Amino acid sequence: MSILIDKNTQVLVVGMTGREGANHTKAMREFGTQVVAGVTPGKGGLTHEGLPVYNSVRDAQANHQIDCSIIFVPPAGAADAVLESAHAGVPLIVLITEGVPTIDMMRAVQEVKQLNAVSLAEGGKGIRLIGGNCPGLVSSGESKIGIMPNKIYSEKGRIGLISRSGTLTYEAAKLLGDAGLGTSTTVGIGGDPIIGTTFADVLPLFEADPETDAVVVIGEIGGADEEAAAEYIKNHMKKPVVAFISGRSAPKGKRMGHAGAIIMGNVGTPESKLAAFADANVPVADTMPQIIDLVKQVLNK
Repeated sequence: MSILIDKNTQVLVVGMTGREGANHTKAMREFGTQVVAGVTPGKGGLTHEGLPVYNSVRDAQANHQIDCSIIFVPPAGAADAVLESAHAGVPLIVLITEGVPTIDMMRAVQEVKQLNAVSLAEGGKGIRLIGGNCPGLVSSGESKIGIMPNKIYSEKGRIGLISRSGTLTYEAAKLLGDAGLGTSTTVGIGGDPIIGTTFADVLPLFEADPETDAVVVIGEIGGADEEAAAEYIKNHMKKPVVAFISGRSAPKGKRMGHAGAIIMGNVGTPESKLAAFADANVPVADTMPQIIDLVKQVLNK
C-alpha cells in the first residue's frame, strides 16, 4: 500500500510539450507511471511521444480518467493552471513550478480549499494541491509524479518521507535505501511560503498506512510548519517520527535559497523548531547520515 498514488494512478501533464514537461514526462513513463495525456493550449489534437495533447483539462477529461495532474507551467500562469485542474475536479494536483507570485498562490490555495470542501460535502474524493516549488511525490516501485531521480526509488521500503527541500529529499531517500530501510511514499511539499499541503496534512496519511513503519520529516528554518507538525505528532501520532532541520547553522540575516525560509521575530527559528520536536518526543538528527541511526533506534524501541 502507498499513500496518495499507486501503480494505477492515471496522470495528466499540464505543459507537457515544454522542455521541462517533456523531459519529466519521459522520465515518469520510464519509472512506470501511467501518463495518459498532456495539455498545452493551442496544441490540442497533436501527439507527443505517442500521447495525445489537449487544449484544456476539460478536453482531456472527456477522453481519459484523470486521477492527478502535474503542472509544468511558467510562474505567471501556474496558479491559473492549478485552478483549471481544481475546477475540473482533478483530485490530486502537483505544482512543480518555482517562483509563483505569492499573491497568486494565496488565491489558488484558498480556492482549492473551498473546492475541496465542496467536493467532500458532495461525497467526492476532495481536491488536494501539493506544492508549488516542490519535486512532487513518489511511491517507490509503483508511481512517480514529479522530478525525483528514478533509480533512488526503484525498491519499495517502509519509511514515509516528507520534505520541504527537493535535494535533501533525494539524499534522505538514498540513505534510507542504502541502509536497507527504503521509502514507502515520499512527498515533497515545497519550500515556498504558501503551499497547498503541509507536514501536518501528510502525517495522518502515513499514520493510517499499514506499510509505513516510521516517518522522516525534513524541515528547514523559517515558517511554522515544523512546529505545527510537532503539535500533530504529540497529540495524534503513534508511529515513530524522526526529524532533520536544515539551515540550523545559517548566520542570522543570511538569505536562504527557499522563499519560505524566512525567520520573523521568534517564529521559525531553529530553537523554536527543536523545542517543538523535543516536546513531541521526536529525535532530531544533527546530520543527514544520523537520520538512519535515529530511524533504526526508534524502530527497535
